[in-house]
Formats: sequence, structure tokens, C-alpha cells
Amino acid sequence: MTLSLTLAAVWALAANLLAMIPSRDNHWRRAYVLIALGIPLLGYVTYENGPWWGLAVLLAGMSVLRWPVVYFLRWIGVLPRGSRE
Repeated sequence: MTLSLTLAAVWALAANLLAMIPSRDNHWRRAYVLIALGIPLLGYVTYENGPWWGLAVLLAGMSVLRWPVVYFLRWIGVLPRGSRE
């Protein structure tokens, strides 16, 4: 396993552990930190392992941080405002 995939697994483990801790702001500050760390990590995984592994890590990150993805898709107009998915 390469260093980038190991770091991606540590990122996913940290994201899940952070989600278990109670938060007053619905975990948004933690989500911003995870996004800021995850974007360069995604580039590193793609660079070191190829686009298919990069796509797999992107989908895994999107499943962990699904609400920021939903709000982004609403913001660009892909999803209607009342949609839950």
C-alpha cells in the first residue's frame, strides 16, 4: 500500500472518529478542516496511484462528507431546495 493510500485511510478513520464526538455546530468546522486536508490528499492519491484510485477516494470522501456535497449541489442549482438527496 502506498503512502498516499495510507494517508487516505487515516483521513477516513479520523473523519469517522470526529463524527462520533458531539458538536454544537453540527460538525461544520470539522468538515471544513477535513475538506482542506482532503483536497490535496486526493490530488496526491491521484498522482501516485492513478485516476481510478483517485476516483475511488473521491467517492469515499463524498460519502463521508455528504452534506457539504448536497449543499454545494444546491448552490450550483443541480438539486432543488427541498430535496433531501
